[in-house]
Amino acid sequence: MGPYRSHLTLAHDAERPGPMTNRTTAPIAIIDIGSNSVRLVAYDGLQRAPTPLYNEKVLCGLGRSVFSTGRLNEDSVQRALTALKRFRVLCDTMRIDRIFVLATAAARDAANGPAFLEAAQAALGQEIQLLSGRREAELSALGVVSGFYAPDGVVGDLGGGSLELVDVHGVTVGQGVTMPLGGLALQDLSENSPRKARKIAREHLKKAEPQLDTLRGRTFYAVGGTWRALARLHQAARGYPLHVMHGYTVEPSDELSFLEMVETTDAATLQEVETISEARRPLLAYGAVVLEEIIRSGRPREIAISASGVREGLLFEQLDRETRALDPLIVSAQELNEQRARSPGHGEELRAWTDRFIETLDGPETAGERRLRHAACLLSDIGWRAHPDYRGEQSLNVIANAAFTGIDHPGRAYLALSGYFRHEGVAPEKASPMLRGLAGPRLFDRARLIGALLRVAFPVSAGMAGPLARMPVTVEDGKVVLRLPRDWEALNGERLLNRVRGLARVIGLDGRIDVG
Repeated sequence: MGPYRSHLTLAHDAERPGPMTNRTTAPIAIIDIGSNSVRLVAYDGLQRAPTPLYNEKVLCGLGRSVFSTGRLNEDSVQRALTALKRFRVLCDTMRIDRIFVLATAAARDAANGPAFLEAAQAALGQEIQLLSGRREAELSALGVVSGFYAPDGVVGDLGGGSLELVDVHGVTVGQGVTMPLGGLALQDLSENSPRKARKIAREHLKKAEPQLDTLRGRTFYAVGGTWRALARLHQAARGYPLHVMHGYTVEPSDELSFLEMVETTDAATLQEVETISEARRPLLAYGAVVLEEIIRSGRPREIAISASGVREGLLFEQLDRETRALDPLIVSAQELNEQRARSPGHGEELRAWTDRFIETLDGPETAGERRLRHAACLLSDIGWRAHPDYRGEQSLNVIANAAFTGIDHPGRAYLALSGYFRHEGVAPEKASPMLRGLAGPRLFDRARLIGALLRVAFPVSAGMAGPLARMPVTVEDGKVVLRLPRDWEALNGERLLNRVRGLARVIGLDGRIDVG
């Protein structure tokens, strides 16, 4: 594999769309014409953590039988054109005037692909970018860069027609490779035989040895609808507490046994298979075969499911350098803070107020833990409009299932538990056992700590911006100390002292309030 290059230099100039260097709040849309599905996703603007306004997918199966016939199926073409005409009306309804339209493997490989693209352009009234396999791999990698915190591993984007593999490390990506191992293509090439599909996949993956050789001990980022469907079934089989796909991770040994079961079992009998569209179910075995071969060849440390791929990579590429450098988790938390907190400035001040406390503690806080704590501060008041009896539960559910990127599932559990503890108290037995297990011992203890800190902050600030800077809480001489200015002495009382002592007990100390 060639040397790493900046992700800004990887796109082929002939294929790169026109620059868009500033963040915008105008809606923007991407229409993705894939080998299996045709999808419209409209976003609220071009920004670091864009929020989908509308998302619709039609499974057209354009890539079905392309390898055996050399042509796009006419029925699939008509379904796709009908969907594209609908998408045009929807974009007009949402008043979206900036639309990117992408086409991938099926239109690239079929003899009648050019004719289809011409008809598709007429249906949409928009120019279509036909992506090469290399460009598709690049955008998938940028999608992972956009959606994960400090990614390190190999991105695999499995579509209906092709599989792209590309190395990613931080904000740089390596050389990508594309192979005809998408679900529809592999079904076609193997003549509907998963056994033959395994041999075909193994042979083609030899082309990816440079990428797979770097995968050992690192993360494999699985992109694509079929792999997300497999992950959904895997969650159901485990009784997993979160149904969020992005950031869901699996150990290879656990995944291999599950994949082998999928390959040898009638899809109709799989638990929760009714959540998977009927058109995708026949592809599950082929997606399982490819992922199993990648795991056996590359020996990754873990498999992480990514909901960010080509579309998100394209948006990320358009951002200016300053915006790309922003943390998507913090950006999303700031947006929720602005929308839902009674005084958004209070959430921002909590970051500095808790910074000061953490600096006085023994033991280091990692950079990852610090960003999670900052996000917890920003999210601490989003449940205030709910009835007091349900604020903890509502905060937990909103945070655990929010459309955050840049966070794994243990981090989600930490944030959800922090919001819950802030309202319900920090007794360990109050926590959901499943979320506690997902967070792990270290993050669970940190969630109790930030929850206890927040329980001190709100009674002295009423959730308003301004007061906290005058009322620091620190560890001094083996005690947790809250300092109140003399003119706010009236805030002192038994309830507040109990909160300070509760914070101190979390770290095995005593607490007091000093006035003056």
